[in-house]
Amino acid sequence: MAGFQDILGHEMIKDHFRKAIENHKVSHAYILAGEEGMGRKSLANAFAMTLLCEKGLKEPCMECHSCKQMLSDNHPDVIHVTHEKPGSIGVDDIRKQINDTIMIKPYSSYYKIYMVDEAEKMTVQAQNALLKTIEEPPSYAVIILMTTNPDAFLPTILSRCIQLKLKPLRDYVVKGYLVEKLGVPVEKAEVYAAFARGNLGKAIHIASSEEFGELYRAVLTLLKNIKNMDLPALLEFIKKLQEDHLDINECLDFMQLWYRDILMYKVTKDMNLLIFKDEYKTVSEICSHSSYEGLEAVLEAIDKAKQRLDANVNTELALELMLLTMKEN
Repeated sequence: MAGFQDILGHEMIKDHFRKAIENHKVSHAYILAGEEGMGRKSLANAFAMTLLCEKGLKEPCMECHSCKQMLSDNHPDVIHVTHEKPGSIGVDDIRKQINDTIMIKPYSSYYKIYMVDEAEKMTVQAQNALLKTIEEPPSYAVIILMTTNPDAFLPTILSRCIQLKLKPLRDYVVKGYLVEKLGVPVEKAEVYAAFARGNLGKAIHIASSEEFGELYRAVLTLLKNIKNMDLPALLEFIKKLQEDHLDINECLDFMQLWYRDILMYKVTKDMNLLIFKDEYKTVSEICSHSSYEGLEAVLEAIDKAKQRLDANVNTELALELMLLTMKEN
């Protein structure tokens, strides 16, 4: 568990929390929205730890009894709302864990903090139950809703919460973390950072994922040899993707990055702008045999494949059409 100073990026959100604490203007309800892995829980925990720290500063001291309780995930005034059904947070979950306990004063701190992760899973009934509490909370209560999809909330919930949206980190920040903290080689870190699109948690995951390493090798081999592959070989590739349970959407993201590099090099002839720098010779060779129109057609085909998969079109058909466009261009 980290303090604000240990969290990469999200400066506006960290400043908001620090000023709220410093000026004693802490809201009773917050929504932290962002992709899985972007740091919602880290920010929520840092905010809670700072609010409860006995020294009352803008950063948790990490030494007082309260901070030690937070670090051991054992603070009596921090309640993590849980739910038995994996797909939803029901009205009983909210009533039993928040509404029925919120009037009990904090045990050892000024604040009593409720954390609701995956809050987008709250049913309409659960949100209405929570709304009554948010409208008239006790002075010490702070409710933090963490979500990947704030659009799932009722307008009445949104209007009564401070909404804070996490933004992607710059690629060079993610790359620097992977190289300095995890010892990832620079060339690989550049690919992982680009692939993660500013999501540090995702970058850390793929850097240590055997499955992603397998995906990387399989898709790169295909992209380097697709011009020389016949239809049965392409169909075999699709079959292998499915048999190995590789993430199709991640494969398509990878392909987009590859063709983005080829198009970038065709326009600029600057290898320093490439993500796949260690594949410079292959990128240069493919670039010399590809037209702008062809590369645009390929990128369009990848987008089209994503749309078809989202619409539950047959996976094999969607990928076959895309791969044929790649082969022809």
